[in-house]
Amino acid sequence: MNFFLPRVQASTPRLLVHGLLVLALGACTLPQQPKAPVTPPLDTWQAPLPHQGNTQTLQAWWQAQADASLLRLQEAAQAANPNVSLALSAIAQSRSDSVAARANLLPQVGAGVSLSRGETQPEVGVTNTASASLQASWEIDLVGANQLVKDGALAQLQASQAQWHDARVALAAEVAHAYYGARACQPLADNAQAMRQSYAQSARLTGQLLAAGMVPAAQLALAQAAVADAQGRWLEQSAQCDLGIKALVALAALPESQVRALVHVNSLVSPAPALTLSALPAQTIAQRPDVFAAERDVFKAAALVAGAQAQRWPRLTVNGFIGPAQFGIAGVDKNMTTWSLGPVSLQVPVFDAGQRQAHVEAAQSNFEGKVAAYQARVRAAVREVEEALVQLQLNADRREQVQRSFANARQVHEAALTRQRQGMATGLEVQEARRGWLAADAQRIALQWEGRRAWVALYRAAGGGWDSSSAGVGPPSVLVPVPGESNPKDGK
Repeated sequence: MNFFLPRVQASTPRLLVHGLLVLALGACTLPQQPKAPVTPPLDTWQAPLPHQGNTQTLQAWWQAQADASLLRLQEAAQAANPNVSLALSAIAQSRSDSVAARANLLPQVGAGVSLSRGETQPEVGVTNTASASLQASWEIDLVGANQLVKDGALAQLQASQAQWHDARVALAAEVAHAYYGARACQPLADNAQAMRQSYAQSARLTGQLLAAGMVPAAQLALAQAAVADAQGRWLEQSAQCDLGIKALVALAALPESQVRALVHVNSLVSPAPALTLSALPAQTIAQRPDVFAAERDVFKAAALVAGAQAQRWPRLTVNGFIGPAQFGIAGVDKNMTTWSLGPVSLQVPVFDAGQRQAHVEAAQSNFEGKVAAYQARVRAAVREVEEALVQLQLNADRREQVQRSFANARQVHEAALTRQRQGMATGLEVQEARRGWLAADAQRIALQWEGRRAWVALYRAAGGGWDSSSAGVGPPSVLVPVPGESNPKDGK
């Protein structure tokens, strides 16, 4: 229902006053964004934090490793990855939506110019007409609906910016994970080949013993089966190396020959520097761009709820016009200016068969879903950090044991070689000792690169050095932290 209130109506002031009184009486029920009670993370981490002397912030962690090959692959991947490009497009779209929403709070002004010349009536002469016009229209934000749309669009822009950072952090972690896997693959492949050669040597020696009648034929068959098994493991490890290279080629969009050169460059592997991690889970989780984006999604959903409620309220629009004009007839010019203030349009919702209520309920359901998604995202973030910390601790605990096992296995192999030279050990015993040493060496190599991957997992889980202050000042959060009864580890 529309009420057009031109100036000539004597009841215009009274009707406007009545409308404002209705709004004032209903002020207590103005559209409001719902609040979202959520349970914050625990006060402390359950897994022990890493403690090393050489600590680095997340931002400087990659550079601190001084690995030029890794940095080159990271740079190429960031420039070529479609997920990062799509995230940038989402930022541009969100920025446009934010500008449009902000413009709805201001009057819309348009201008026009008209020129004409002609003879419209006989014996009157040529008529020249020139006019200009300026029109304005303004929807007054009576209940803050347009402000809610603006805040929601700004929250969406901040979420898009955070998602772009999250895409970059995730890509950096994926490239590093693939790179470290490829760097570990070749030494493991060399180890598998040495293991295959050792089994082949044992099979050759067993064949000689069988020919001399010193061992049964079954022992040779067993040795040949071991050779076949070692051959299969070597082929599988070599294929894994090729797959790892091709994964890096897809990520970095570089020629395969260049990627292989970067991975196989002869460079020393220095220990990974430790990451600086806050002892408070809430501070660490706040550094994650995906959690921040989920919180901004909750705010936007709350704004949509209030916006749906605002559709039940009257909408007031004011229009205006001013236009100077000049007429020339038979050599006589006349200037005149016309203007108007109005119409003032008050649109009051009366009956919609429950459509607006359905929109409110749908918006409320969407809001509750976003809150649940946010809480799930926080729990997943805590779990990812805890798992990375556990892996780091496990790696540190195993390091000394694996190194001791490697040293002892090497000592056993050297002792077997010494006894062989003295005629006290057979070639089979030497090869068996050699395989024990190779097995310990494989564990040492794998543990070294697993430690790097654990640091990458922690880097990813901690947010990759992103800071929510970089998203700028936005509308305040609608989250309300409510301490739970308990949230112990393992659900106990």
